[in-house]
Amino acid sequence: MNELFGYLGLGLILGLSGIGSAYGTTIAANAAEGGLKKAPEKSSSFMILSALPATQGLYGFVAFLMFLRNFTPAANGLLLFGIGLGAGLVFLLSAIRQGQVAANGIAGIASGHDVMTNTMIYCALPEFYAILALVGALMIK
Repeated sequence: MNELFGYLGLGLILGLSGIGSAYGTTIAANAAEGGLKKAPEKSSSFMILSALPATQGLYGFVAFLMFLRNFTPAANGLLLFGIGLGAGLVFLLSAIRQGQVAANGIAGIASGHDVMTNTMIYCALPEFYAILALVGALMIK
């Protein structure tokens, strides 16, 4: 049973981060598609902002590899489950919210406002919590 929890935790950290990144990037990409109709010359800004939520998937992948390498699911099952659930939820929610912030920035840029720098700063705020979750998870021995 402990081993089952261990592998479930590994799956959660990888799966939730990937789902969050996929969801967050599509939120921003949908706004980018709409923005291209208004301001096609701003496509590079739209692409950059749309890609930002993908980083949480990378954090989940890094955590998955580190835990798979350093922990035995049979011996550390409940620990891995707790880490996977906790960090995975942070990755999921921060990616979704970051995608929403990026989408609003894309809409602003498409409307002619110079908000690229501000949007990048605002997108860094939910990213910060994903980084904290990754660092916190990796500090557990």
